[in-house]
Parts: sequence; C-alpha cells; structure tokens
Amino acid sequence: MGADKGYDSKEFVQELRDHQVTPHIARKETSIIDERTTRHPGYVISQQKRKRIEEIFGWLKSVAGLRKTRHRGLARVGWMFSFALAAYNLIRMRNLAALAA
Repeated sequence: MGADKGYDSKEFVQELRDHQVTPHIARKETSIIDERTTRHPGYVISQQKRKRIEEIFGWLKSVAGLRKTRHRGLARVGWMFSFALAAYNLIRMRNLAALAA
C-alpha cells in the first residue's frame, strides 16, 4: 500500500503488516519503515509512481482551480473534478503527440 509521510506511524505500519500488506509509505527522517521494505526494487518503483500521481493533483490545484472549489455538493464537485481531469488528459495527449512528431 502506498501512502505519504503522514501515514508513517508505528500503529499504521503494524496494522498493515498484520494484514500481510507491504507498506510502501514515504519515509520520515525517523521512520518506522526499515530495510525489510526499502531494499526491494518495488519500493523505489512505488515511490516514483506516487510522485507522478502527486504531480497530477498539484496541477489540478494550481492550474485547474481545484484548490478551493466554487461548487458545493458531491455531484457538482465530482463533475468539476472529472472535467479538470479530462482537460489534463487532453493537454497530456497534445504534449505526447508533439513528442512523437
């Protein structure tokens, strides 16, 4: 399971291990995550993928205006979120097409 530094606590990590789930959690300076997890190449890959996901949410907050929504209610905010992600995908497709050409 991947998560950010906020989930790097002894209780949470122990609960994951009790359920036989590997904690791919970003490490604090005094982290409970030890070499049992971080020595595997899957941990590094998981952290790289997590960074890419965080970049999308950063774009949504800064460019698409989702830091503070103008709408209330699950349906309207959900629509706004879907619309912003569609715009992100269109921009990404444009950039990928320019790289391929």
